[in-house]
Parts: sequence; C-alpha cells; structure tokens
Amino acid sequence: MTSSLIKLTLTEAAHKRRTFRALEPKSTVPDSTIVKLAEDAILTVPSAFDSQTTRLTVLFGDDHKKLWSITADALLAKIGEERWLGGTKDRIANFANAYGTILFWDDEAPASAMNQNAPDIYKDKTYEWVHQSNGMHQFYLWTALEALGLGANLQHYNPLIDAHVQKTWNVPETWKLKAQLVFGTPKEGPPLPAKAQKLPVDERLQVFGAKI
Repeated sequence: MTSSLIKLTLTEAAHKRRTFRALEPKSTVPDSTIVKLAEDAILTVPSAFDSQTTRLTVLFGDDHKKLWSITADALLAKIGEERWLGGTKDRIANFANAYGTILFWDDEAPASAMNQNAPDIYKDKTYEWVHQSNGMHQFYLWTALEALGLGANLQHYNPLIDAHVQKTWNVPETWKLKAQLVFGTPKEGPPLPAKAQKLPVDERLQVFGAKI
C-alpha cells in the first residue's frame, strides 16, 4: 500500500498543502500509487446515509493533456481571442504541462435516491451532504498527494466542459462534474509564504468544556 511511501503525518501534510500552479510533468510515485489513493478515497471517505455519491476519473499522459485541450477550445470559444491571449492561454498551458488530473463528480442517481428515501426532516439537506462528501474526497486526495511529495491545484471549469468530457471518456450521464485537481511535481522556486489568515483563530474557533 501507499503508506510506506508517505513520509508525512496527516496534520503535517494538511499544514503543507498549498495551491501549486507551477508543476512539472513528473511524479514522485508510480501511477499505480495514485490510482490506489483514488480507490482508498472511494472506499473510506464518508457520505451521508452511506449514499456513496462521489465518483472519480483519474487522467494521466495523453488523456490528461486531452482534458486541457478540451478546456482550451471551450474557453477560447466562450471568451474570445483577446481575453484568451491575455493570460488564460498560459494558465491552461500550465495545467496541461502538469502530470495528471483527478476529476470529481457527483452521481445524481444515488443522490436522488437518498433524497427520496430520507426522512422528511432531512430532505432539504441531502444535496448539501452530497457536496460535503465530494469536498471531503477533494481534501483527502489533495492532502495525500502532498504527503507523497506532489503539488496540486483545484480548478472548476464545469459545467463548460462537462458534455465534451463525458463523451470523450464515456462518463455516465448521471455524473455531474464538480472539480478538477491538477497534480505534478512542484517546480523549484522560492519558499511559499505562510498561509494568510483573514481572522485570528480565536474569532473562528469555539471550545467549551475542554480540560486544558
């Protein structure tokens, strides 16, 4: 399993996790290790009522590059050449030049079934819980990749690319794209600054009854 390759604890990896946009098309681990991480996320990350609504697509090599070619074409058609050349082209090229991408989806079939079968007092919350589970999958994999010495950044080009992506990789129609996690080996550069905090911790955290 991947545990022998992970050199950081969960809290260490979470602390180090950042948005890395300058990525090399290299990996610190075999593709099979990343696939195993995705399998572990599917099998272990919780979901409300055990609904298991999150789906993943992992793209390497030419498939990864194809995703960002699709995105480039869709964006150019939408925003026009002037805006495309004004920085968007380079940004998409950076994503394409990374090592791979993980796509995060919600499957509307089990999500709808959970909503229909949930007690009345929960029905207005079920889709919120679906999104929460997807977010936990994103954090799990982003942090795990960090622990393996990889960098990543999370993108959201859905729904602009959804139909083309579903057709290209034969993704079921009930899957709805939520995010794209681009990953690779971080390029050498100056150390990143400390994470900016907009408010002090004591304004964002409450603790009662602790024996401190």
